[in-house]
Amino acid sequence: MFKYWSIKRYGTKLLPILESKFGCKEYYSASEIRTTIFRNNFSARYLPLGYILFLDNTSLKETMYIEFPQIEICKYRKEISDYLSSKSYNGYLLVLQQQQGVY
Repeated sequence: MFKYWSIKRYGTKLLPILESKFGCKEYYSASEIRTTIFRNNFSARYLPLGYILFLDNTSLKETMYIEFPQIEICKYRKEISDYLSSKSYNGYLLVLQQQQGVY
C-alpha cells in the first residue's frame, strides 16, 4: 500500500509544489524536480517518475541515462501505468498511459 500512496502523491502533490516554488511551466529542470522531491519528503524511490512527468523528452533521456542507466523509460512508464490500472487509479498520472508510445 505504501507504493500506491507514494506514487499517488507524485501525481497529486508534486506539480502544485513545483508551481509554487518555480512558477507555472510546461516543463521543469531535473534539479528543480530533484530538489522539490527531497525537500518535501517524497519517496526518492520514484524520482524517475517525477522526471517522466515533468521533464521534456530530451532532458528526460539525458537525465535518465546519467542518473538511472539501468531503467528503460518505456518499461518503467508501463510498469507504473499498469500498477495504477490494477488499483483503479483515475488521477493525473493517467498521462503516463497517453505517453507510452513516445519512446
